[in-house]
Amino acid sequence: MPELPDITLYCEALDTRVTGTRLDTIEIRDPFVLRTAEPAVDTCSGRRVAGVRRVGKRIALGLEGGLWLVVHLMVAGRLAWIEAGRRARGGKALARFEFERGTLVLSEAGSKRRASLHVVAGAEGWRQHDPGGLEIPGSSRAAFAARLTASNHTLKRALTDPRIVSGIGNAYSDEILHAARLSPVTLTQKLTAAEITRLHDAAQGVLAAWTERLRSACGDDFPARVTAFRDGMAVHGRYGQPCPDCGTRVQRIRYADAELNYCPRCQCGGRLYADRALSRLLHRDWPRTIEALEAQKPP
Repeated sequence: MPELPDITLYCEALDTRVTGTRLDTIEIRDPFVLRTAEPAVDTCSGRRVAGVRRVGKRIALGLEGGLWLVVHLMVAGRLAWIEAGRRARGGKALARFEFERGTLVLSEAGSKRRASLHVVAGAEGWRQHDPGGLEIPGSSRAAFAARLTASNHTLKRALTDPRIVSGIGNAYSDEILHAARLSPVTLTQKLTAAEITRLHDAAQGVLAAWTERLRSACGDDFPARVTAFRDGMAVHGRYGQPCPDCGTRVQRIRYADAELNYCPRCQCGGRLYADRALSRLLHRDWPRTIEALEAQKPP
């Protein structure tokens, strides 16, 4: 699932291409992608784009007249930009948005249809799609501590719960926990003050560093290679490979429809967790599907 760094780049790329321009038409190629009936999607045509914003892991395009298009890519959804006058590449398009300067294509790999498009009215409309998690960039240590310890979850669950913190998923939670030298199964209410500070610093640092790294690699191009597995990550997607800091083989725990990756030496004092036992612990503290996690509302 694209997370904060990737969604930020999508928003920046869209802002430079469509803000102030007219949205001519929206072509829905797969009816399942459109999850709302009112306002009607056709009422968006002919309106100019007032702005683009990130709402957690969602992308919201504001149109004149107070309408918003809210796109949630979920796991396999991706966006592509086709400059005006160029032919579209192959692939399964769920929807096409024709602007003055080009076409935005929403597609999704695989057979599952998780990506979604909502048409909503007013700021209250897009706020209904915001689970309410804390925005890590610019957050204070006190606000982070309060949000993290308000409930008692494993750190892996807490960092990926959109009601607790915003924009973080499976990939960057692994990287943040490695940078903070904390076990993914430590309970939030067991953290010391020093550990909370370390985790907050790591979260801000990892997200900022990867956002800038991806921004530099992308340049002025539209983001094309959006993936949860990137060269240079410390532990995520690197099961069995050496930790870049200590050389210990990266381990993993599989649970629900995801997995976590960690370094036993850097994060767990050399302890190697039993996958089956920890899976049971995480199962009790984790929704069974990504859809269930994303659908949770603020308490």
